[in-house]
Amino acid sequence: MRDESMDTLSPLHAEHVALGAALTSFAGWQMPLRYSSDIAEHTAVRTAAGLFDLSHMGEIGVTGPDAARFLDYALVGNLSTLKLLGARYTMICAEDGGVVDDLIVYRDTEDTFLVVANASNHDTVLAAFAERTAGFDVTVEDRSPQTALIAVQGPRALEILRATEGLAEAGHDAETLKYYAAMPMTFRGEPVLVARTGYTGEDGFEFFLAAELAPALWQAFLVAGEPFGLVPAGLSARDSLRLEAGMPLYGNELDRTTTPHDAGLGRVVKLDKVDADGNPLPFVGRAALEARGQSEPARVLVGLEGLGRRAARHGYPVKHSTAADASTVGTVTSGAPSPTLGHPVAMAYVTPEVSAPGTELAVDVRGRHEPVRVVALPFYRRPR
Repeated sequence: MRDESMDTLSPLHAEHVALGAALTSFAGWQMPLRYSSDIAEHTAVRTAAGLFDLSHMGEIGVTGPDAARFLDYALVGNLSTLKLLGARYTMICAEDGGVVDDLIVYRDTEDTFLVVANASNHDTVLAAFAERTAGFDVTVEDRSPQTALIAVQGPRALEILRATEGLAEAGHDAETLKYYAAMPMTFRGEPVLVARTGYTGEDGFEFFLAAELAPALWQAFLVAGEPFGLVPAGLSARDSLRLEAGMPLYGNELDRTTTPHDAGLGRVVKLDKVDADGNPLPFVGRAALEARGQSEPARVLVGLEGLGRRAARHGYPVKHSTAADASTVGTVTSGAPSPTLGHPVAMAYVTPEVSAPGTELAVDVRGRHEPVRVVALPFYRRPR
């Protein structure tokens, strides 16, 4: 059994304890699962705003004259075309096309990038990068120990950002910041990188800053956000929010046995990457992913709308029908009651012949076949 006393503590650990958070071990960190109730925190993000500690995520700096060329080789995306202060969702894959991790990459300068990895894969991504640097003039640096990451998510996020004492937009306008872009700000005169790349389906901002500054910014957000309905929110609400938004979670929808195409994310694989002479650029996994993109899928990731009251959960079998002897046609990857929609939702890999929206299936929920219907993802889109 794992010793939770060995978990890394967030720079905000004392803040979570003071707020009475229920803490849990997650990917080697002690993190807040909830502060009040899962539903209350979820609903606050949908209607007002939630404050999240994401300091467990991995921050990796990639710098040097060949930084862009290295990322084009190491990742499946075309990172050399990323604009300054732009952000891009991408993946790092193995030679066989299996997903090692899904990532967000930010470009600070022409030769400086910030790669954000999932907490559970932080060491794996660092090791893979180290293996792939041969022949490139590039430096890979683990910035996670000195970096904190705080997110404000919800329809009141911009108002809260502007009301936060000590936070300055430093000549930039947060309101005009595009989705999947970043901008420099300052907090108490110290640099903060602010991104608009949320994981909840709502508008919001993520704040990368020095770990020692994080408690002060967290407290400032709580004070500024109180009139707007801001509440601290834990991992449980973050998971139900991303599920409603149809966003994949590594270890559920993505893993080493899954290619980007399996997850419906083949668009992130850029086979049209070319060098200055127009020749195709090699990248790790290219041959396998090119072949996978031209083949018929063995399984398809779909949304499942629960027609009953009992929620499907990760690992539950998907059945062809509610009949007792119905054959298995897939497996649930994520599932939970949807606080926003008022009924259970799930994502699942199923065989192609039962993947069309409107198809009625069932999920084996502890021996009982609960009816579900295939629906298009995401389950929830925020009002524009």
